[in-house]
Amino acid sequence: MIVEFNLTNLIFILIAVVSAFWALIKIINIQQDRRQDERFRVLGETMKSIACAQDKNALATLDLEREFRRHQTDSAREYVRRDDFVRHIGTIETRIDNFALRMERALENLGAKP
Repeated sequence: MIVEFNLTNLIFILIAVVSAFWALIKIINIQQDRRQDERFRVLGETMKSIACAQDKNALATLDLEREFRRHQTDSAREYVRRDDFVRHIGTIETRIDNFALRMERALENLGAKP
């Protein structure tokens, strides 16, 4: 069997092979675009979930900070309410008053001597 190729047959075969390669490249490119779009969609969802988690963490941090401030205030108030603190403050004030009286007497004695 003898197969003859003339110029038109050769051009037609060449065009068919090039078209097949072109179609194959086009299909591969479309699949790659779909995969890339899917990856970006998943990445966007992941970023949204991370942003939501960060917002929750920020709110939790604010709540924790408020609780800490409230605890600081309560602990300071409870410390001031303690009887031993009140007794110590009373002792210190008495000592200061006694010192002031001694200083007044000493100044009076200095002023009265001449």
